[in-house]
Amino acid sequence: MVWLRCAIPGCCLLWALLYRTGGAAASVRLQAGISCAALLSGVEPHGGNREALARRLGCRPDQLLDASASLVPFGPPAWLRRHVVRALHNEALTSYPDREQWALREAIAKSHGIQPQQVLPGNGAAELFTWIARDAAAVGINWLPAPGFADYRRALATWDACCCAQPLPLRWPADGPQPWPELSLPAEGVLWLTNPHNPTGQLWSRASLEPLLRRFALVVVDEAFLPLVPRGEQQSLVPWLDQHRNLVVIRSLTKVLSIPGLRLGYALGDPERLQRWHQWRDPWPVNGLAAAAGLAWFEVPRRAEQWQRRVQRWVTREGAWLQRELGALPGVTPMPSAANYLLIRGERDGQPLSLQLLREALETRHRILLRDCRSFEGLDDSWLRIGYQSRRGNRRIIHAMRQELPQALNSSNTPASN
Repeated sequence: MVWLRCAIPGCCLLWALLYRTGGAAASVRLQAGISCAALLSGVEPHGGNREALARRLGCRPDQLLDASASLVPFGPPAWLRRHVVRALHNEALTSYPDREQWALREAIAKSHGIQPQQVLPGNGAAELFTWIARDAAAVGINWLPAPGFADYRRALATWDACCCAQPLPLRWPADGPQPWPELSLPAEGVLWLTNPHNPTGQLWSRASLEPLLRRFALVVVDEAFLPLVPRGEQQSLVPWLDQHRNLVVIRSLTKVLSIPGLRLGYALGDPERLQRWHQWRDPWPVNGLAAAAGLAWFEVPRRAEQWQRRVQRWVTREGAWLQRELGALPGVTPMPSAANYLLIRGERDGQPLSLQLLREALETRHRILLRDCRSFEGLDDSWLRIGYQSRRGNRRIIHAMRQELPQALNSSNTPASN
């Protein structure tokens, strides 16, 4: 196996992975540090960009039904709002935040049964990905299962890291948790995992992930959506932190509490590694209001558990309803998901069909935003991702799709383009 690096204008990184079998080249795959297709097409790497889309569509942001992001539609909980408002009247605005965030670290550690030194709060998961990537760039090859979250590549490109996409099967069973697929990866470098996987919604079994901790120098597991998955915590790798210093688990309160504006995530891992990141970063990455929200969540476990159960019941109920309703529509196939989002694929006679006309029609005529999946390496314009909404919101999506699908599919006579 030989890695070749090339400098091509317009790309952050370009790598060629050359497989040799019996001395003959079997295949060459080129991977960019950031997906060139996504850059050239102008595809947003994230959902939830309501302000920009509202300006483009000539409407107010609150007129949009945003199913491009995957947030709880009935959050944040009222008790969290009250706690943040109280913090406004205390010192959250008038004092610098605690640089060490010890109170928050202790609350998080108690919740997970670990030591405070194994916790590092961050300005959302995105900030923490940046520091993980700095470590990962020095380790070696970064293996990224594809399709996967684009922000990992963004973080790795910041440090000029060597990375390679590893395709996942695009068909998977409905039951779960599922075993991690057998991929032909060498036992070296860094493996980035998402559980449940984004964008497919597959929940990986803990037992199938344990061998990976013995194979790779560093394993990063993004569990941002795991609290929303019914019985998902049973598959968390947090209990293995003490046995595996090469394991980093990323968690976020953004999804389960629906607080993307506060920016609060946290890393769990080896204390020496986390202390190194702490020394690299800005002095106050976590603001006072975000810290107050985190304390409100972790300091009263019973209240948090009640909210989590409510969220998980919503995921179960709306996921089953959407699967049934989408499955009755012509030209689209809903994929199984354990998370609060699912993929749909445009198909006719087993051949992929572009869903971009459908997505654009939903935006312009119905003010509904679905996730353009071209930013996920390995997916093309035949795929869209739908974040679950309230039943009223989900009915609105199905009604609009039922109206627009015939015309959109009739205009999509050519195979989907990458």
